[in-house]
Amino acid sequence: MAEIVGGGRPVNDAERRVIAHLRDHAPADWLLLHNIEVPRGHDVFEVDLLVLTGHSLVVVDVKGTRGRIEVSGTRWFPPRREAFGSPVAKLRGTAKALKGLLVSRATQLERVYVDSLVVLSSPDAELVDPAGRDAVNVTSLPALVATLSDVSRVRRGCSPHVRPYMTAVLDALNQTVRRSTAPPRFGNWEVEEQLGGDAKVTEYRAFNVTLPGSETVLLRVYQADPLADHEARAAERQRIANAYQSLARIPPHPCVVRSRDFFAIDDESRFVLVLDDVHGRSLHLSAAREAPLRVIGDLLRGLAHAHAHGVVHRALTPASVLVTDDGHAVLTGFDYAKPGPRNYTVAHELGNVLDAHYVSPECQERPDRMTTASDVYAAGVISYQLLTGELPTSADAHGPDVPEVVRRMLDHSPAKRPSAAEALEALTAPPPPRGSRLGRLVRRIVSRP
Repeated sequence: MAEIVGGGRPVNDAERRVIAHLRDHAPADWLLLHNIEVPRGHDVFEVDLLVLTGHSLVVVDVKGTRGRIEVSGTRWFPPRREAFGSPVAKLRGTAKALKGLLVSRATQLERVYVDSLVVLSSPDAELVDPAGRDAVNVTSLPALVATLSDVSRVRRGCSPHVRPYMTAVLDALNQTVRRSTAPPRFGNWEVEEQLGGDAKVTEYRAFNVTLPGSETVLLRVYQADPLADHEARAAERQRIANAYQSLARIPPHPCVVRSRDFFAIDDESRFVLVLDDVHGRSLHLSAAREAPLRVIGDLLRGLAHAHAHGVVHRALTPASVLVTDDGHAVLTGFDYAKPGPRNYTVAHELGNVLDAHYVSPECQERPDRMTTASDVYAAGVISYQLLTGELPTSADAHGPDVPEVVRRMLDHSPAKRPSAAEALEALTAPPPPRGSRLGRLVRRIVSRP
């Protein structure tokens, strides 16, 4: 039975299960410290659990996410909810920061390996990581003790024996970390679950503390530098507020995620965007091919609605489309959208986030030139994938399962592409009556060799 040496209040049942499991099953000489905060400059890193084993200090993040979780790039795609940033990348950064703090307290702690591990606590959770970058730092609850006991995880140059450094580690932790006394709270929203994130933004599921038991929302908490000069802070504020400003121009629509609020906290070191918690899964993983035309129709409805109110999405990929349990699609991911004319731009950020497969030919070298026509091209690529399971190329953008309007959406000339509204109309228009002159003409054209 491991010894719990301190900590704050667990945020959710998943954390409680992991803490109890280690308490009851880990070796007696292991030490546990849970729900703490690690300061780093003006930032604070929330840590679910620290485990001091016989050979390393391990920073643990607990995820209660259920079902099959697929890893693509730097994002995780779970079932029935929005994709989120890989928690592994963020946790590795936290481990590195903690190691630096420990060494600053006692130089001999350079020999202590600080590991990082994400625990999937749900029995049915399964991580699918084709590239293998995240899987090495992810384990299940049944395998947790065995993974923590694995001395081979200690990197070369670090000691496989922590005992000689135990007192120094505990003293350094006592001087460095502090107890987290309550779940994170942003304004009137209390965190129910941290979903993921990176160095720039962290995503949470939260509820209104005034109305416990009410529906949850999605919080996107953006990091900012409150010590930057006035010009740099203004530019950062504009970049962070871009999604809210874009969504604020778009009246409510069932195929576009709804923004509820946007506000700064503390000394503008963080900004919070409050969004509807769309209970769906990313199109990247959905079984939308069972009803692809309905999903494509919803995508075009959302896009046409945004375009009608002067908003260009600019970063449309399958990851920015959610499919709900009843098969409807919702457009999200407006961080880099263009909400009509303005006196500043975030276009210079696009090169760092765009997926070239969904960038129209005229914008490959100039993403700042994106228009509604380039959004339509991206929607055409997504539509083609849904219908065929493949990315289109100039050679294969034809086939019996691809409507003519989708091929027009993929035209290399922006002027020849239909608008989102025109594409939707063509997609949903009923076929011409069989006996009509137009119907006979179409059949004659199709039947020609």
